[in-house]
Amino acid sequence: MGEKCRYDAKDNKDEALLAQLQDHRLIPFCPEAYAFGIPRPTMDLVKTDDGNRAISNETGEDLSLAIEHYAKNFFDTHKEIDVYIGKDRSPSCGVCTARVYDEHGELLSSTQAGLMTKEALKRGILSIDARQYEGVQ
Repeated sequence: MGEKCRYDAKDNKDEALLAQLQDHRLIPFCPEAYAFGIPRPTMDLVKTDDGNRAISNETGEDLSLAIEHYAKNFFDTHKEIDVYIGKDRSPSCGVCTARVYDEHGELLSSTQAGLMTKEALKRGILSIDARQYEGVQ
């Protein structure tokens, strides 16, 4: 949407997507910006015994709880959401393009859901990656 909320304090504004959504009410969100600020160290989804966890590439800390808390609160606050459009490849918001690594940094999958998206899916909300939205309406 043009918010400078990426880890590197840049945006991913998508004019074509915004044009498609011009007749809809949009609710911007970014669990990572909310929980960790801007700019921030990158994180990856890592497969663990406890499931996929968001692990800081700088400290190795598990950052998942803050993202999961944000997601639950966001969807509890916005119960009217009927379509969730996540940022592709994001460990928080990717719908079917989040990458998951093993504990050694080897790529296991690039078709997973991010942590916030899992909450949307659990609630039965139609969830689509931003780059895949075109033509889905």
